[in-house]
Amino acid sequence: MAQGTTRPAAGASPPVKNESAVTSFSSQHSPATTALKLPIEDALPALLDALAATPNVVLEAPPGAGKTTRVPLSLLGQPWLAQQRIVMLEPRRLAARSAASFMARQLNERVGDTVGFRVRGETRVSTRTRVEVVTEGILARLLAADPSLEGIGIVIFDEFHERSLHADIGLALALQTQQVLRPDLRLLVMSATIDGTSVSTLLSDDAGKPAPLIQSAGRMFPVETHYRPPRADERIDSAATRTILEAIQQHDGDILVFLPGAGEQRRVAERLAGNAELNKARVHMHLLHGTLSLAEQDAAIAPAPHGERKLVLATSIAETSLTIEGVRVVIDSGLSRLPRYSARAGITRLETVRVSRASADQRRGRAGRVAPGICFRLWDAHGDAALAPRTRPEILEADLAALALALADAGVRDATELRWLDAPPVGALKQACELLEQLGAVDKSNRITEHGRELAALPTHPRLAHLLLRAHETGELQLGAELCALIEERDVMHGEFGPPVADLSLRLDLLRGASPAAMQANLASAQVDRDAVRRLRQLASDLRQRLITSSGSSGPPPTRASLTAQVVPPGKHSAHEFDSHAAGTLLARAYPDRVAQRRAGSEPRYLLRSGVGASLQRHDPLADSAFLAIADLDGAPPEYRIARAIALTREQVVETFRDQITRAQIVEWDDEARAVRAWQRTQLGALVLQEHASATPNAEQVREVFAHQIARVGVDSLPWSDAAAALRERMAFLHAHDAAW
Repeated sequence: MAQGTTRPAAGASPPVKNESAVTSFSSQHSPATTALKLPIEDALPALLDALAATPNVVLEAPPGAGKTTRVPLSLLGQPWLAQQRIVMLEPRRLAARSAASFMARQLNERVGDTVGFRVRGETRVSTRTRVEVVTEGILARLLAADPSLEGIGIVIFDEFHERSLHADIGLALALQTQQVLRPDLRLLVMSATIDGTSVSTLLSDDAGKPAPLIQSAGRMFPVETHYRPPRADERIDSAATRTILEAIQQHDGDILVFLPGAGEQRRVAERLAGNAELNKARVHMHLLHGTLSLAEQDAAIAPAPHGERKLVLATSIAETSLTIEGVRVVIDSGLSRLPRYSARAGITRLETVRVSRASADQRRGRAGRVAPGICFRLWDAHGDAALAPRTRPEILEADLAALALALADAGVRDATELRWLDAPPVGALKQACELLEQLGAVDKSNRITEHGRELAALPTHPRLAHLLLRAHETGELQLGAELCALIEERDVMHGEFGPPVADLSLRLDLLRGASPAAMQANLASAQVDRDAVRRLRQLASDLRQRLITSSGSSGPPPTRASLTAQVVPPGKHSAHEFDSHAAGTLLARAYPDRVAQRRAGSEPRYLLRSGVGASLQRHDPLADSAFLAIADLDGAPPEYRIARAIALTREQVVETFRDQITRAQIVEWDDEARAVRAWQRTQLGALVLQEHASATPNAEQVREVFAHQIARVGVDSLPWSDAAAALRERMAFLHAHDAAW
């Protein structure tokens, strides 16, 4: 298809011509807005015509075309916008801040004037702001606060091909708002690589006509592809290091390396530290992943100083929505670390998986943004054919607690009421609703409670929002914020020869200033990431401030004074000043399904309330704990590995879950004794907290057990006496000779 053309689906009417669209915009702003010619410019006339004629449009444009920063500005002068705001959703905080900053520079303005942003922990908007770049969870909260989105003329879903959970939620809710309350609301879905036809169909109008699909060819210089598979038994970080040194010696320009996670980045950085080749070539190394501070992320994407080169070790965060200037060489591990949710176990695990073909192509394209480039793929050429076309949408793989809460907050009690590109799996959604009910966020009819609205107002997972609010209620806001920070971000510990110890209390000690050297006996071989500890202290402070500015908990909202009275400034606390009993209770309230009881035996093996099995390392400080509250699990069934947890006592479990504990008489068959046994059993889910023999079993239950046992193995399993057995034999003999017997 020619670039800049509109492809309506069969039966769709052609877009209305809008001759004044481009000139109207450029006449109101500085010449800086049009100084930079971007590939997307050729598609803008068709896009503006389509938006003038129909409320929903799909735009396909490859990375680097300029859609993220050029399209929102081109809409400002459109008559249909009528001076309303433009809200653009970005999947990542760094991308949102970067896009807003770039657009503000194009207008010769500061961020917060015409263009602003809202991301977790930072908002820069004003009454003059017309374009708001937001991270995706914010749209759901805007819709909950004002379902009509008054004052907003268009919502843009950028980088929709990433198919993040919040993008799917936001689009489903926005379509509902458009259908019920705001037929004039425009929706624009922008994507680099996606099945545009299916999105166009989803955005069909009331008459069933699919939304116009506009495509831009973009601009990319040729990129040579070379294959460098790891050698036999070579780790991916070693293969990446070897290829980086080859690229530095043989090619010019900055180097962007895609690795699956922060651990691989750290190991590559350690291998390259002090390397003579890097120093000789004046190469500065940066890490780029989602848990770094914003300042560290900004430094990674900033241009290299004149006469110097930059090496960026990145995760998939750098695939599409960020522009890293000067990159001429891409080294792709071909791996990505993605969350995978197990509905059976109720846990999310990070799995290292092969990237899709679309992701691999996007990564390679990063080398051809400014000049011809080179891409090294750390696999052999035959591996290309084995790549999946696209990454599965997060909605099909993720924990759906955030989705369930967003829907309940918007008044949606049945997800099938909404239009989805991929509907949320029924089983995972049911489990998410059950968790919300356990947290007190929804009632049995899936209607949101006041507590649920308070959880939805906090931009974090419902479990952690629940933990924060409960911490405030009990006067433990400092502790709650620190626990949330530790759970929300990657671990501050990493094992040199295996996984680190699981005890979250040790991490709390580190966060409060304890010396790793003084704690070495408990840390075993674990290493402490001191930079991560510093970042987590700041995150804990941000979480406290977030709660201070939220609506508060049920009942009268907390005052700023009452909340700040619980706050200790970052770095001012000393080790061992937290209440470990309170920490365990808070964690158990946030993870009620992951309370675990130690099994009998010498090995530290545990049974979770949900019925899932898990284990600790033998040397872990928690290995003798009778009960645990578990925040993280790793590994795979049949038995997971406990990654982060806090010890509990039996009394804590009983007190915390008093209203969820069941007491019942259990009547069952004892194979060894060949008899019916009756027990009085106190349980929390699959956990048996107490049991003792019952002297008066229920007669009806006894009959049912006998009947089941006979049906299962026959009457021979019953405890026949010698006399009764002899009688059976005589009767059998008589029956054999005379059927009347």
